[in-house]
Amino acid sequence: MKSLQFLSAEAFVSDAEFARKNLGSVAHNLFPLLFKASYLLEQREVIHDLVETWPLADFNIGKLLGTTVDYQEDLSHRRCSVCLESCLTGLRDYVLNHPSPCVKRLKVVDLTGIKDVEVQLCECKKTMGRWARTKLLSKLCLEVLVHLQQTQCKPHAFEISIDVLIDLFVTERNYELVAQALLQKRYCPLKICCVAFRADNLALQKFFYIIKLTDPSLLRKLEVVHNVRLEMEHLQILFNSIHFPLLMSLTLPARTFNVRRLTATDELMLTTIGKKMGEMTQLTELSLAFSILTGRIRKLLSPLKTPLKMLDVSNCSLNNADMVYLANSIHSYHLEALDLSGHNIPELYPSTFFKLLSHSSPVLRSLVLEDCNIQDTHVNMLIVALSPCQKLQEFKFLGNPLSSQALKHLFTFLCELPVLKNVEFPVPKDCYPIDITYPIDDTSLCRFDHQKYDSIAEELNFILLQANREDVKASTPLFGSYDAAVQETNDELGAYLIKSFKETLEKLTTSLSKMS
Repeated sequence: MKSLQFLSAEAFVSDAEFARKNLGSVAHNLFPLLFKASYLLEQREVIHDLVETWPLADFNIGKLLGTTVDYQEDLSHRRCSVCLESCLTGLRDYVLNHPSPCVKRLKVVDLTGIKDVEVQLCECKKTMGRWARTKLLSKLCLEVLVHLQQTQCKPHAFEISIDVLIDLFVTERNYELVAQALLQKRYCPLKICCVAFRADNLALQKFFYIIKLTDPSLLRKLEVVHNVRLEMEHLQILFNSIHFPLLMSLTLPARTFNVRRLTATDELMLTTIGKKMGEMTQLTELSLAFSILTGRIRKLLSPLKTPLKMLDVSNCSLNNADMVYLANSIHSYHLEALDLSGHNIPELYPSTFFKLLSHSSPVLRSLVLEDCNIQDTHVNMLIVALSPCQKLQEFKFLGNPLSSQALKHLFTFLCELPVLKNVEFPVPKDCYPIDITYPIDDTSLCRFDHQKYDSIAEELNFILLQANREDVKASTPLFGSYDAAVQETNDELGAYLIKSFKETLEKLTTSLSKMS
């Protein structure tokens, strides 16, 4: 529902030429209202001019686009390229134009509230993701510096200082630009303040260099993923050389830890890393997916002084001792998100799994159990384990060998979870050829009867409909959930993988030639 005031704001900005001419006559407290109306209508010129003449001390895009009294719809999930580019160029021109210092009140710009979601509702259908926002802001900061150096600007232009809070996403392709912008930060009126940092497809030396440039004392979230070859010794060097006092969330790339080949020195290194993480007193989210941590979870997590709220130990080869530790640790009572994918839960540790869920059930919001060998005979056990989890909002269990009948039984139960919103379920095993084995490899993943699957999916959704649970979204993303960051950089990552494959083949050919 739009208020009369919001409708008036829409009418005002709908005529871009009129709005731009009359912004000088608008009361300062109406700028946020006009900004949201302009964003909704994708009025790029008006958005630019609103930011260029912003009269307030703060510009928080998440709050401006979020639910407001005048218009309840949240627009912060619209990463509209047209609107976001206009915002950032408007910010550049805020610094460069309007020579009078008395109108320069802006001190903080917060760009962290933009949500990168899969479905975009903006009319232009062009999006600007985190990587592109990183690139554009860095480019504009350097443009500001060049302009100030080349023109005869008034002295007060160099006195403007605006902290721009942003989640940076750096790969090889935008590394040089971002590094230059961070190096010149002290001289630029627009101060890039990195509160979250994601590195992918980046040489280790470049990662170490740029993470220091970000000012780690401000960092709340660090994601080192995929094609950054970070191993345990590198992690120890990172933690020994850099302090992260505000770090709340840490994601490490696959195979950072591999305890199958630990020496005595490595054991000491693991202990040191655990202690260093324990010094991060704000750390509440930890992702260690695809590391091999068999028997070492206690050593890594017990030094933490604050309980974890999110833990991803998918495909980490945990043994019974690890699960016993997790189920009995202080973390189990605080886990809001848990990923145990890739572990044979029904066979290896059913009782400790029950205990872990029982402890976390009052707060658990997200549970991921993909490729856990959950079969038809285990569904009743799963239902008993999930029954206390009345705050569960998300449940993902792709890759489990469940029949259509078992899924119907499970869905009937899931209707009873009051706040459940998202379910990701596997293709029923009776849709696959009889010779398919689990876990299903990528080449066989699509070899199922699509017509039969569609029919079963319709029946599952009908179960939700009969229970008046249209609010629950049920889907089967065959190749995993949507990842905005991967989607945005898939061309670069694909090229990297091809290059790596080519290099591997060349090394193999060279080795074979030497042998012959």
